[in-house]
Parts: sequence; C-alpha cells; structure tokens
Amino acid sequence: MKAGLYAYPLTPFAGSGIDYQALDGLVARLSEAGVDGIGALGSTGCAPYLEVGQRLAISERVIAQAGQVPVMVGISALATRDVLRLAEGVQRQGAASLLLAPVSYQPLNEDEVFGLYQSLNAACDLPLCVYENPRTTQFTFSDALRQALAQLPQVAAFKLPGLTPADNRRLRALLPPHINLGVAGDGAAAVALGSGVASWHSVAAGLFPEACRALYLAAKAQQQHDTLAPLWALFTRFGSLKVMAASAALLGLVGHSLPQPLQPLGPEATREVKEVLLALRLLGI
Repeated sequence: MKAGLYAYPLTPFAGSGIDYQALDGLVARLSEAGVDGIGALGSTGCAPYLEVGQRLAISERVIAQAGQVPVMVGISALATRDVLRLAEGVQRQGAASLLLAPVSYQPLNEDEVFGLYQSLNAACDLPLCVYENPRTTQFTFSDALRQALAQLPQVAAFKLPGLTPADNRRLRALLPPHINLGVAGDGAAAVALGSGVASWHSVAAGLFPEACRALYLAAKAQQQHDTLAPLWALFTRFGSLKVMAASAALLGLVGHSLPQPLQPLGPEATREVKEVLLALRLLGI
C-alpha cells in the first residue's frame, strides 16, 4: 500500500437513502486536492449502519469519482460471509485495497480474529489494511497476533489509533519492513508522523484535505506545530463523526450525514464548531 495521507469522507444521506450527488462532491474535493488515498466506508462513512447492497453501490460511486486516486474500501461486518461478499464486490469494482476491523456482537478471541483475516486473505487479491479500533470493536490486538497477521500475503498495512513514537519503534522492530504503519486519531497524527510513521488515516481530511495535507507534510519534515489542535479538541468533546457532520452541513456540502438513531449536534455545540472553523479559516464565509 502506498504511504501518505488517506482521507475518509462522510456518507451523505437523503431521507432514508444515500445522497449520491453530495457524495460525488465530497469525493471530487479529495481527488482535486491530491490526497494519496481515499478511505470509503470506514467509521466516518457509517458503514455498519448500511446494508451490503448500499455499501457496494457507494464504493462503486466513490471509485468512479476518485479518478486516479486509489480507493481503500471498508468491508467490516459482523459475519464473515458479508466481509467476503463485500471484498469480492469491491475488488470487481476496482478498489485499490481493503480495510477490515474485527467488529462483533459476541466477543472474539485471537484465534477467531486471525481466522477472519485468514479467510479474507484466501479469498481476495487486494492489499489488506488491518484496522485496530478497540473503542468500537472491544478487541485489542496483541503483538503476537500482529506478527501472525503480517505473515499473511495480502496483509500490507495496519491502521492504529493514537500510534505513538514508542509504538512505532516497537512495531517496526517486530513487523516486516513492507508493512505500512498508519496512525488514526487525528490529534495524534503530527507527533506520530514526525517520528517516521508512514501514513495518516484522517477523518478531518475527508472535508479539509488541503489543510491536512499541509499538516502532513510539515509533520513529516518534523515541523510539528499542530495548527489544527482546536479541531481535535472538538473531536474529543463531541466525537469526530458528529463534528465532521456538522462541519459538512456548515460548508453546505451535505444536508445531513448521520444515520438513525444518531442525532446531530445541538445548536450550542454547532456554534462552537462554526467558531473553530472560522478561526482556522476552514469555513469560507
């Protein structure tokens, strides 16, 4: 997998369906900004709230709109059969890579998680990014499991929340050199990138690719002043998905982008988001 800035767009909704016109606009912004990759149907894309058919329709649209920008598609699902169905579908559509977190209803053990990735490895030819999201999945990867997964031929990358410089040094010593380590959790990105982490999987880049691209380049050059820290503070308080949904509405890019039963931020929180975007010159009004 290519190293760099991966931008994760929202999935815009229209009534009970998908607003494909708004989705096209979001993806076009990312393609024009020159991000290194687009992450479709991750947590920010609300993938778990969507039917398999909807997810395949969205991935097809994103891949078509992305042009030359490689698209990594999230295929996380409760049942392995749905993971494999999604993988088969998006591979036919032209996805560049796959993103998979071990989501579950019944808690999974390490053998079950390894078996999930092993089944996917045997069924597809695309590079696979292992997505660690313990807050959502309630599963924590051990270093031994990471090493075992890294031996699967299709596993090419790990997306890790809050990847610290110490984590990066330890994992680089444990994992093969071809494995792309990427940081998730935008507030941790500047320090992680400055320590040599290859990729940034960014929620904010799904709406603000130019600002995140500038931060990515500055951090890689070890100029680590985090100009977007006030936005990360909002993520911590209100959750990145709801802040991005409010931001997209303030920018006039979407009507709404939260599936039920999720509800948008209230008026006071939305006002705070607007003030931060204005202060950071991310809101063009």
